[in-house]
Amino acid sequence: MKLKFTRRELVRRGAAAASLLSPALATQKLREMPKKETRGAEARAPREPSREKPKIRAITAFIRLNPSHHESQIHETLTFLRGAKSSFEKSGYAVEGVRITTQPFPEYVRGLSREDALSFFRAYDSLAAKENFDAAIGPAMTADSDDPGYAEMLGEIIMGSTILGGSVAMAGDDGIHWNAVRAAAKLVRYVALRTPHSQGNFRFAATALLPPLTPFYPGSYHVGPGGAFALGLESANLVAEAFTGKPDDAAARQALIDSLSLHARAIEAAAQKVGRDTRWSYAGIDLSPAPVKDVSIGGAIEKLTGTKFGAAGTMTACALITGALKEIPAKHAGYSGLMLPILEDAVLAQRWSEGMLSMDSLLAYSAVCGTGLDVVPLPGNTTQAQLERIMGDVASLAVKWHKPLSARLLPVAGKKAGDQTDFDDPFLVNATIQELKH
Repeated sequence: MKLKFTRRELVRRGAAAASLLSPALATQKLREMPKKETRGAEARAPREPSREKPKIRAITAFIRLNPSHHESQIHETLTFLRGAKSSFEKSGYAVEGVRITTQPFPEYVRGLSREDALSFFRAYDSLAAKENFDAAIGPAMTADSDDPGYAEMLGEIIMGSTILGGSVAMAGDDGIHWNAVRAAAKLVRYVALRTPHSQGNFRFAATALLPPLTPFYPGSYHVGPGGAFALGLESANLVAEAFTGKPDDAAARQALIDSLSLHARAIEAAAQKVGRDTRWSYAGIDLSPAPVKDVSIGGAIEKLTGTKFGAAGTMTACALITGALKEIPAKHAGYSGLMLPILEDAVLAQRWSEGMLSMDSLLAYSAVCGTGLDVVPLPGNTTQAQLERIMGDVASLAVKWHKPLSARLLPVAGKKAGDQTDFDDPFLVNATIQELKH
């Protein structure tokens, strides 16, 4: 629902007024606004518009894939995605990549032999590499009564590919899916032992209450007819800017709302135009301020707390960001909450290595944000039973608070507590493996 403000309210909000304008005109219009006379400690300059811009990490298109004519479907979808990418870039926002998400893959390989299905996905993976798009094939299990054999197949698909990712839904509105939890844990063990550096699990997530039309990977999926698209942001830099030099939490929170509202409105206006100009419907924007290595959400939070991430005050900061995101006037999709992907964030990886963070603390933060256990390195000898208990904790928390969470766990074969990971991926930061509590 879009919010409407009077002219007086817009003047009072300063930078928020710029959200009705293009970012390029924001500074000029703010200078033209009448100044209100104030005295002493009450004097306050109008908020400057954000100097930072978020990136669009992904434009994700949702299609109902049919293996019999998938190449023409992919070609048509890529034509749309590349046109949309150009439109967003003309609006002033860089786009990191494009993605294609399907319905749950068991729906379109049912009836194929196992070898034919695996052969199809090898060909699909090659097509994704050739055409430079990321691909999610949806969850192997969405209900606890689903065949766990499809989770085993997903493990083989990930093992035999370099791009394809998927998921298992381990909880929903009907509660925890314990058969799915067991299947997911078995998959993680299988993939850890059979992919280089145990890196394949980066493309798998055990999800809980994750809604369809989520643009972020690898849990992304849909259940409808397709023909929709959603956006995921990369905006930890905006959080860092909003939190720099603020006198208190209230000022930091308002600065974040003002800054992200400005850009969310501009991006959403461009998305709605794309929708009007094509047959694709706009499904929303995941406002989660995703980090990428040195553009760190952990570092942004440390600017607010003045101490290391994981120390006292971290929980408050996580809740502050999540609460601010809920006030952004845009069509929300996916998680739209704070994400804490340990190995995708240089500061979080460092704090994990230092022992400032643990799975228990991450789960505690998940009660007030939208992370779960994301890209967490584990010892290579982590057992299936241990993985089941960890995933069960994430699912229990998601069901308790009825919120989307996920577990992306990375046991590293041959590594023990105290060892350094050796992942070979441009989006991953290596860190020290911590000992599991028994």
